Amino acid sequence: MEDATESPAIHPAIAPLSYLLGTWRGRGEGGFPTINSFSYAEQLHFSHSGKPFIAYTQKTWKSNSGEPMHAESGFWRPKPDGTIEVVISQSTGLVEVQKGTYSAEEKVIKLQSELVGNASKVREITRVFKLVDEELFYEVQMATNLTSLQPHLKASLQRI
Repeated sequence: MEDATESPAIHPAIAPLSYLLGTWRGRGEGGFPTINSFSYAEQLHFSHSGKPFIAYTQKTWKSNSGEPMHAESGFWRPKPDGTIEVVISQSTGLVEVQKGTYSAEEKVIKLQSELVGNASKVREITRVFKLVDEELFYEVQMATNLTSLQPHLKASLQRI
């Protein structure tokens, strides 16, 4: 039996996104036309098992009190042609199937929802992740039954 404490070799399919692997922590801001703006602290974790996908977990909490806010988890499946499939389940019961593209050179990932399930109001979600000078930035946009695609979340995270 293999020693469970050793990290498995990185699967060639996820090598272009291996810069994501590890734990990231930082701060973000959110808002939407139908809600008050807010700020939050966040932690993302990307891991792998040696298979052709990256496991993803995310949690946020109120910056001032530490009270939990949101959590989600899923899997990222990059393809050799520069496309990527991402599935995410949120603590609210909402699920996302995202498809998009990645650039290993530019260290940018662009995702567009193919399906937003179990959502009474949310119609569409886009996510863009970009690594700049060892800092991971992301922006999330959302559309609902009442609004077109609008900025919803943005954050900046550092590897810990």
